[in-house]
Amino acid sequence: MIRLIAFDLDGTLIDSRRDIADSANELLSHYGAPSLTVDAVVAMVGEGARLLITRVLQAAKVDAPIDEALARFIEIYERHLVANTRPYPGIPEALGELLRRTRLAVLTNKPRRAALEILDHFDLLDLFVDVIGGDGPLPRKPDPGGLHSLRAQVNARPEETLVIGDSWVDVETARQARARAGFVTWGFGAPPPEGLRPNEFEIHHPGELPGVLARLNANGSHEGNAWNVTIEPAKSE
Repeated sequence: MIRLIAFDLDGTLIDSRRDIADSANELLSHYGAPSLTVDAVVAMVGEGARLLITRVLQAAKVDAPIDEALARFIEIYERHLVANTRPYPGIPEALGELLRRTRLAVLTNKPRRAALEILDHFDLLDLFVDVIGGDGPLPRKPDPGGLHSLRAQVNARPEETLVIGDSWVDVETARQARARAGFVTWGFGAPPPEGLRPNEFEIHHPGELPGVLARLNANGSHEGNAWNVTIEPAKSE
């Protein structure tokens, strides 16, 4: 049985593309540099704010101290947190269904305070046993340290743990922890370049999530090639 589902945040639970890109471009404007496209900025997301800003500065050919630029970006982004950011359609409902059957947590490389504020704004925070961000004492994904901490809180073994995210970073985190991995296709990350392995799978719509959990609990494990979960979301009457 799956005792814990650890979700990524950006690109998995929330669509934060526009606010991240707008904040990065406001930072570049401060340094007198031209803006980057939303897609260009979003392609740099996933491995923590520091690496994001390092990549943004390099792409815009801005020579600025990274600590100064990072602090300025965080200040800017905190003003933009929910300007355009929203949960993906179907996520609140899916989380409510999942919570009836297992424990939920958030494991993100985003700064924790920003993650908490966003989840609280959309009345999602109380659904999770914990939210671990990328700026705390635990190492950032794909290091499995944060996932181990979450597992310990709910007494879940690796095989009873499912990591769900939109990036190779999330899949690799699960691999290093010997947990299960689900890759969502609606986000803005990229899957592992070598593809998915057995017992790793794609999820194509938030409405599939409760069915994914039911299938995993019923099947235990799946032999053979990586499989796609294609359970259709329930249609409204």
